[in-house]
Amino acid sequence: MFSAIKTLHKGVDVCINNAGLAHNEPLLSGKTEGWRNMIDVNVLALSICTREAYKSMKERNVDDGHIININSMGGHRMVPSADEHFYCATKYAVTALTEGIRQELREANTHIRATCISPGIVETEFAFRHHNSDPEKAAAVYESMKCLKAEDIASAVTFVLSAPPHVQIGDVQMRPVEQVS
Repeated sequence: MFSAIKTLHKGVDVCINNAGLAHNEPLLSGKTEGWRNMIDVNVLALSICTREAYKSMKERNVDDGHIININSMGGHRMVPSADEHFYCATKYAVTALTEGIRQELREANTHIRATCISPGIVETEFAFRHHNSDPEKAAAVYESMKCLKAEDIASAVTFVLSAPPHVQIGDVQMRPVEQVS
């Protein structure tokens, strides 16, 4: 992917890591395959894309780039549902990785910024994939409140990218007004 970006666009100035998934795999009874898939997508792929984006910026002397990780409120608190615990652990990792990236960028004396955007419930296909064996449960998630929309997350990205060059926004936590946890 990064090779194609280099060929088509010369490189990356802004990297938005937005891939994420959850499986119903509790800590005491979950399947290793589901856990591994969550780690591969939510943690490892994000880390690989971040590394490659930074390399692209460094090769081209981009000193004002930005790495934005679309995280989750699950990266800041544990929900009281066994089906979510391992997922939340991967999102806590994203929170820690973003701060680690920020610190490494400072050590490298760059002005490249790193930010987490941590939404609560967003009306996407996420719940339907997460609850794939129970579409009614998935639909109930979105029907229970006025959820965030993809446009709300895009607005947060725009806000972060429009911050003055001397401003580091570490984390934007956002959720529907009606969301309890």
